[in-house]
Amino acid sequence: MTFQVALSFEDGITRFIKCDGDETVADASYRARINIPLDCRDGACGTCKSLCESGTYDGGDYIEEALTDDEAEQGYCLPCQMMPESDLVLQIPTTSDVAKTAAGTFTSTITEIRKFSDTTIGFTIDIANRDDLVFLPGQYVNITVPGTEATRSYSFSTGPTSKELSFLVKITDGGLMSEYLRDRAQVGDTLEFTGPMGSFFLREQKRRALLLAGGTGLAPLLSILDKMRADAADHPVHLIYGVSSDADLVELEKLEDYAKSLPQFTFDYCVSDPASSAPNKGYVTGLFEPAHLNDGDVDVYLCGPPPMVEAVRDHLKSEGVTPANFYFEKFNNAATPSGSEGSAAPAADPGAVAAPTAPEYEIGEEHQPLSESDAQFDARMALELGAMELTIGRMTREQLSEYRILAETSCESIENDHFTDAGAFTDTNASFHEFLFRCTANDVLLEAYNRLEVTQLMTKVLRTADWVDEHIQHDHLDIVAAFEKGDRAAAHDLIVSHSAHAKATMCRAIERSAVA
Repeated sequence: MTFQVALSFEDGITRFIKCDGDETVADASYRARINIPLDCRDGACGTCKSLCESGTYDGGDYIEEALTDDEAEQGYCLPCQMMPESDLVLQIPTTSDVAKTAAGTFTSTITEIRKFSDTTIGFTIDIANRDDLVFLPGQYVNITVPGTEATRSYSFSTGPTSKELSFLVKITDGGLMSEYLRDRAQVGDTLEFTGPMGSFFLREQKRRALLLAGGTGLAPLLSILDKMRADAADHPVHLIYGVSSDADLVELEKLEDYAKSLPQFTFDYCVSDPASSAPNKGYVTGLFEPAHLNDGDVDVYLCGPPPMVEAVRDHLKSEGVTPANFYFEKFNNAATPSGSEGSAAPAADPGAVAAPTAPEYEIGEEHQPLSESDAQFDARMALELGAMELTIGRMTREQLSEYRILAETSCESIENDHFTDAGAFTDTNASFHEFLFRCTANDVLLEAYNRLEVTQLMTKVLRTADWVDEHIQHDHLDIVAAFEKGDRAAAHDLIVSHSAHAKATMCRAIERSAVA
């Protein structure tokens, strides 16, 4: 019998091979000209040691030095010895380049363009060699924007066995793919793409699952639901879908259809806009129920912007709940200086609840470059002034002491008008500003601050900056001094002037990053 084995590499590339039940995964890989790490081929060195994400297999013969019993219990295996007993998903400890392989390249034709609203467009493509494209539910591909050499990354919103391949895109002025889909795209157009990629995908179901979607982050979760329906999943699955406005709500009819065809599936949705007509207003965490978390015996799949990921993480921590598995995918703005961004960057352990590495790709989300608008800086200042009104004169002695320590620590990385350690300043500056919001004990205000594009972008751009407005160093200390005196007027003026200095620093950093 022949099985399908997915080889997921460290750089996000996934290759699929066919492996007979009486051959090792390593032999099948080399037969497919994919050079996974290998040395002895006898189960003696451990060079090929990999992690099996899902599936069953015969581990073969090997010695303790190559693979310990504890490692085997955790799912580690030796491809040079293992033989599949079902379809497998393996994490291979190297990059696709080292393995002398690459993502597949495909030519497709647009068969449908669906304008859900002014903010969201869906499109469907068809490829002649559909059987050659194998992907895991939740993965993405890089699509070349017609008329350019730029690519944008989008997750499939359809399942692995669906003949049609569909995607969701958030429409924003200035976005390359946004403007193409909104203004020029026609049924019959040709699109080139490469993939599949990404380590965000459905694992073997062993328990209840909670799916969390933010905006067009719904796409990979729809693909996951399609797979669950195909497998007739019998574990309970609940999805919570959150968007910013009513116009952003899409595919509710499809979710209703899944609720009818997948007996164990339920869903709910919310809109953060207070003026929404939706029954639930607020954020996804507001719809969490004890049954959804099941005392931690739950697999959480989350796809959304970084603030949403961190808000969910903080909420789980505050509730004292540690999920059995927490799979997340962050997506940022394609227009940010760091390059294309998206759902979560593959880490060594994509299921870990520990803080993720910085994401480096985008899923259906595009925005104008921050340097072209002052609105984000002004919004940040307005929120900080609001936090000041809630905290000045009310902070404890311990809080004021911590606030001063944070200010002093951030100053240690600045000398006049340049950074001595931009990376350290980025972290300490973020802690300094976030501290004031934490002192408000207002989760909504804190989440609003973290959701600002400028808040997210600072953590990326400032790390490689060299110039800083020379007033920044003193601003932090002066603001703390005003809080210590309870001087509301002085604190107000200092926050306003500090915002101007921060704006100048960020704009210079963005410009230099763009040039680089």
